[in-house]
Amino acid sequence: MFEIAKRGAVNVLSGSLPLTAANTNPINDLCADCVENGQPRLVFDLTGVPLIDSAGLELLLDLRDACHKRGGAMQICSPSPLCRDILIATGLTAHFAIFEDQAAAVGSYSR
Repeated sequence: MFEIAKRGAVNVLSGSLPLTAANTNPINDLCADCVENGQPRLVFDLTGVPLIDSAGLELLLDLRDACHKRGGAMQICSPSPLCRDILIATGLTAHFAIFEDQAAAVGSYSR
């Protein structure tokens, strides 16, 4: 299950399921309001996410693009060692700021 929490002006998306094709539609539905209204600031907290497949990687890029279209941004924080390796191996680390913890990711928007 995934959920969004508000941290000031930043929406933090977190969950404990794999970021796979089976979960992309529910995540898109969950994120629709925060990326379609105003200037979205989104942090995807991967602390509880055990795995990311190709559909999950595509979702990350789609969410980032949706945020950028509205003048916002998306950050990633706390990937597990496996998820970090997947992000590195696929080159996605060049497309995202990746933070060690949620506080640093949320705080990055105040700079």
